[in-house]
Amino acid sequence: MKLYTYWRSSAAMRVRMALTLKALSCEMVPVHLARNGGEHRGAAHLARHPQGLVPVLDLDGGGLVIQSLAIIEYLEETYPDPPLLPADALGRARVRALAQAIACEIHPLQNLRVRQYLTGPLAMDDEALGRWNRHWVEDGLRSVERLLADAPETGRFCHGDTPTVADCCLVPQLYNARRFGCDLSGLDTILRIDAACQALPAVQAAAPERQSDAE
Repeated sequence: MKLYTYWRSSAAMRVRMALTLKALSCEMVPVHLARNGGEHRGAAHLARHPQGLVPVLDLDGGGLVIQSLAIIEYLEETYPDPPLLPADALGRARVRALAQAIACEIHPLQNLRVRQYLTGPLAMDDEALGRWNRHWVEDGLRSVERLLADAPETGRFCHGDTPTVADCCLVPQLYNARRFGCDLSGLDTILRIDAACQALPAVQAAAPERQSDAE
């Protein structure tokens, strides 16, 4: 398998975490999102992903899978051990809800193409852009904190004592929050879970600074 990725992409990091947690071998193929106007906008990558996004999982002749959560679900179905979803239906629904609260509600508002539109056509300056990023990330993480802190299902990780898809989404979002200088006070449960994840060699291997294209 090949994963078309970018070192600082939250979505790509989610999939890298899933791959390393499952101990799956996968070639990382960097797609630079800023160099030369963005390699993701080139014809070669658009042929792989018409939306011009990363990640893309190439199944070595068996097809292409796009969108990070769909890729992780594919990996879960084809390589079920170790599982990244709970065994019970209610637990799976909770984990998916946590993952989507991050991947669908927080991440899109601070994504690169959104920020480029804000600073380009809308002429937002860097200070205003920083406030935009921090507002939406902090607001979203506070909501996720409430979901985690108030639930008996929360354990060492987002759900129980083994990593799940929810953790694959939470860790990259915390990386972004720190990058943008967000206020993380009051996120005690989130920070505890992030620390537990960061202690895992598989998570360390998926970190942005460990990637071959890191700058």
